[in-house]
Amino acid sequence: MRATMPRHRRLHTGNTWFFTLVSFRRNPVLCLPPIRSALRRAIVDVRGTRPFDIDAWVLMPDHLHCIWTLPEGDADHAARWAMIRNAVSRVALVSTVSTGTRNPSRIEHRDASVWQRGVDAHQIRNDREFARQVDYIHFNPVRHGHAARAADWPYSTFHRYLKQGVYPADWNGSPQVEAMWIE
Repeated sequence: MRATMPRHRRLHTGNTWFFTLVSFRRNPVLCLPPIRSALRRAIVDVRGTRPFDIDAWVLMPDHLHCIWTLPEGDADHAARWAMIRNAVSRVALVSTVSTGTRNPSRIEHRDASVWQRGVDAHQIRNDREFARQVDYIHFNPVRHGHAARAADWPYSTFHRYLKQGVYPADWNGSPQVEAMWIE
């Protein structure tokens, strides 16, 4: 069974995006409680002033993938990510979490070395691509060896999709999802 996009989405506006963010030097800090809490709080705060829907999400120790849909006519995902990343970095600066060595540039810019610079963004163009990327997101913990099944990973929207009946409880990818990992 594949994820499907709710019918109320209108992709022709170009407002649905797939993102990948990576931690600095792939340091496995993103699932640590202080960073995870800061990320959650930052998302809530940013959504309060600059709304967006989270269609799918997976938080891994050293990266995250997600799909957002922005309001019609608003494509400024970069500002939202900047606000989220800055808020998480501020918390990391004062927390006891070691986020890696800071070089002079990172010290000057008060960068806590939580994030690798840049956000990989890809516009979702149709329902088929949306479903494929949602499956990719939810299978990611299995692929990386963090969980035996998608349902075993706690930091994912897989559980929301499971409740909605999009996935069966024993979903663990499909031949199409597995083929996405072969280059």
